[in-house]
Amino acid sequence: MKAIILLLGVLFTTLVLPVWADSSRINNSQEVRFELQSVIDGLGIPWGLAFISDNEIIVTERGGTIRLLNVDALKMRVLKGAPHVLADGQGGMLDVAVPPDFRPGGWIYFTFVRDQDGEGVTVLARAKLKSGQLVNWQDLLETRSATDTGYHFGSRITFDEAGHVFFGVGDRGDRPTAQDLSSHNGTVMRLKRDGSVPKDNPYISRKDALSEIWSYGHRNPQGIAYDIKNRRLWVIEHGPRGGDEINLVLPGRNYGWPVISYGKEYWGPVAVGEGTHREGMEQPVKQYTPSIAPGSLILYTGSAFPSWKGNLFSGALKLRHLNRVVIDTQGQAIAEERLLEDLDERIRALAQSPQGWIYFTTDSGKLFSIKPVPNLVN
Repeated sequence: MKAIILLLGVLFTTLVLPVWADSSRINNSQEVRFELQSVIDGLGIPWGLAFISDNEIIVTERGGTIRLLNVDALKMRVLKGAPHVLADGQGGMLDVAVPPDFRPGGWIYFTFVRDQDGEGVTVLARAKLKSGQLVNWQDLLETRSATDTGYHFGSRITFDEAGHVFFGVGDRGDRPTAQDLSSHNGTVMRLKRDGSVPKDNPYISRKDALSEIWSYGHRNPQGIAYDIKNRRLWVIEHGPRGGDEINLVLPGRNYGWPVISYGKEYWGPVAVGEGTHREGMEQPVKQYTPSIAPGSLILYTGSAFPSWKGNLFSGALKLRHLNRVVIDTQGQAIAEERLLEDLDERIRALAQSPQGWIYFTTDSGKLFSIKPVPNLVN
């Protein structure tokens, strides 16, 4: 058994955590064998992950802490300069992401919930990392999403190849606002990386709509991924009781919530809205009934698992597994696989490392990695 060393002290901000003794096991999927390794434990609802180098990963915790972890040395420290967040219900410190062309010293992007006169709003911001501190903090957009509920804040971040950043906000527990273009509720937004609004956004010229909106009619998008090769924006979002959706998001389109849905009301077996289809509203590429409760989304692009390239991966909170969906060249979902069901963990955040390995967190405070099974040499 490896020794467990825990250094605690008021004056110290570095935490050293060992790999667990039973840290690895071999798993089989339909196409590949992989090794699951536990990396660290003891995090506080780790909500977001972003690699900023080959071996350094930023971890956000919903309670408001932002940490930097060296996954090789297993050394972790709290980063100074984090904003004050409203950690209430589903809100708090949310996502962290870096652009595909990120270099050390570049901008790191965050979403979090701010208290606005007793109500929560989702904020997109960015900062730079210098000597263990987040500096030059900039709020790019404080969304018009205030309600007094603790529900449906979103919010994940992704980037395209043309200098844009996308992120989403849920309906904030106020369903009709997802169809109201004067609110950011229930929308996916597109900005330039500096926070300015692109001139070709779909509602830039409409006085009755917010110019940041890219699409609307979303319930609670908690996963977003951009496919640079095919120039596709993917979103996965929570339905109510059933009807979680993967959507291929196009500019100016209405994704239907709460007018149409595949889900039922929580209080009984009654369909939400008027049905599953309506002219002028988009259909999902895939829907999940019963709900898996998706908490994240990545498009796998690495070389460590060649047969997974181009697949969508999502962490499932309610049904506790890693969800893999195969997408064909036309953008249709043609196969699904549910991995790590026996782990019995609410899988929250996902990240692909520069080596093509997959890292994920669980709501119980653990960080795991998925790596190829090493080749055995006789």
